[in-house]
Amino acid sequence: MREWTHAEHAAAAAVEIARMADVLKGRDMSVSVRTCPGWDLARLVTHTGGVHRWVAAMVRDLADRRYDRDGMDMGLPADPAGYPAWLGEGAAFLPEALLSQDPQAPVWSWGGEKRVRFWSRRMLHETLVHRVDAELALGVPVVIDEHVAADGVEEFLDVLPYVKWNPNVADLRGGGETISLQADTGAGWVITLDPDRFHHRRSLQPGTVTVRAATSADLLQVVWGRRSPDDYAIEGDGGLLGWWRGLTRI
Repeated sequence: MREWTHAEHAAAAAVEIARMADVLKGRDMSVSVRTCPGWDLARLVTHTGGVHRWVAAMVRDLADRRYDRDGMDMGLPADPAGYPAWLGEGAAFLPEALLSQDPQAPVWSWGGEKRVRFWSRRMLHETLVHRVDAELALGVPVVIDEHVAADGVEEFLDVLPYVKWNPNVADLRGGGETISLQADTGAGWVITLDPDRFHHRRSLQPGTVTVRAATSADLLQVVWGRRSPDDYAIEGDGGLLGWWRGLTRI
């Protein structure tokens, strides 16, 4: 697995924003998004583009507090037909904001890392997952760069302990059981459930339960709930995997 810089995450986020906007261009914004229950494409776009503007504002200001996203003027077009272009604007202003600051500079975040570099990585994978949502809703083939996907699996595991809006995450503890996520491309992770918390590491070892998929892109969709692990090979304690997935829906 490759290591990423702040600048590389910001550049990759720009690519994903442009790809998502392109997928949505000319589409009916009322199409339902099955992977985000209750949402249509309009809601998916306004959420994603709103997050880009929210983060850009906090990073520009090196905010030491969370800005009220709902209270911000996002400049949303009156006509939903303009939503894809509005989303696409983020490919310019978001990387510009991220790269205008030292990646080590302190800024508010909801994750464990309170630095600008948290947001470049988070915005890449926020956009990527919602691009996948749009493609699944529209029946468009999902293609994800393998290096991006591998970083996305690891980012999911890195931020999961800080997801305060899902209190079930606090119950991800155990007696040493392990969940192994393995891709045929050579990327792999093992999650260990300790009595007080869980932790993860890069490893090709099997676990108490192991999910084996062709690519990290498959595993990314599994951990984010966009694909079922039943679509892949499961070895070992399937009940443990079901329990884990039930508590990690974020």
